[in-house]
Amino acid sequence: MPDEALLTVRDLRTHFETRQGVVKAVDGVSLDVRRGEILGLVGESGSGKSITGFSILGLLDAPGRIVGGSIRFKGEELVGASPERMRALRGREIAMVFQDPMMTLNPVLRIDTQIIEAIQVHERISTRAARARASAALQRVGIPSPDERLQAYPHQFSGGMRQRVAIAIALLHRPALVIADEPTTALDVTIQAQIIFEMQKLCAESGTALIWITHDLAVIDGMGDRVCVMYAGRIVESGAVRDVISSPAHPYARGLIDSIPSRNERGKRLSQIPGAPPTPFSLPQGCPFRPRCGRADAACLEVPQETTLRGERRVRCFHPLEESV
Repeated sequence: MPDEALLTVRDLRTHFETRQGVVKAVDGVSLDVRRGEILGLVGESGSGKSITGFSILGLLDAPGRIVGGSIRFKGEELVGASPERMRALRGREIAMVFQDPMMTLNPVLRIDTQIIEAIQVHERISTRAARARASAALQRVGIPSPDERLQAYPHQFSGGMRQRVAIAIALLHRPALVIADEPTTALDVTIQAQIIFEMQKLCAESGTALIWITHDLAVIDGMGDRVCVMYAGRIVESGAVRDVISSPAHPYARGLIDSIPSRNERGKRLSQIPGAPPTPFSLPQGCPFRPRCGRADAACLEVPQETTLRGERRVRCFHPLEESV
């Protein structure tokens, strides 16, 4: 598998040193992403999924830093790479779509200025040719009258349209990998569905791999190839989407799936995971999910190691659900 992978992450550890202590935001994450594959990274807020994405791109701000592990992209080690090398990779080879498109867009510059600059920073190309590319990029993500909209400012677009512009910028150079950090969370369901469809289509057409970070397993159910479920900085279950959704092995994954409204009977009370995620400063002894898990026993006072169930299906649990074993 590693020789087939576009991106290989092994035992990634990203920590934040604070006055209250060390926060292990990412604590031993390993994953692979193949070319053209859509990988879902799923978990509650604070599970470490966004920090995993920022770590891959080298976008960590102090006091956050990678303290261990390996990130290999096309065989090249990115941990310890120079800032110049990371800037060369970002945008051209690896791109990111943020939850808030204004993290991508400058509010005081016209859209054409921003897209043309994003093209010319990586390619020697005339402004006229770059403008034509910019217009085609907007059209590709479903923005009508692209030549006219290029002359607008970000505040003249709706939230959904701004996100489309951010996606267009991310895909300008047909990057090998796109990391999308909950890009549809703030949008209404109709716009969300349109953007997901466009991302799937564009990735299929260009062969781009996609890591889709979300708290919503229902989104991944409709678009992903594989899924990694994160909890307290660790991946607790991974495998093909159809396998994890139909028969989850980890009790946390089971809880996430049972809480999806569309999977519950009409009129029946929604299922929920008891308790709340642990704070990063006071993780429980052993398995972090132990205080919320109905299957926990004395064995769970130790930290469970990742085990392989079958094929690429992996789980980090002493008591995986029987139907998945």
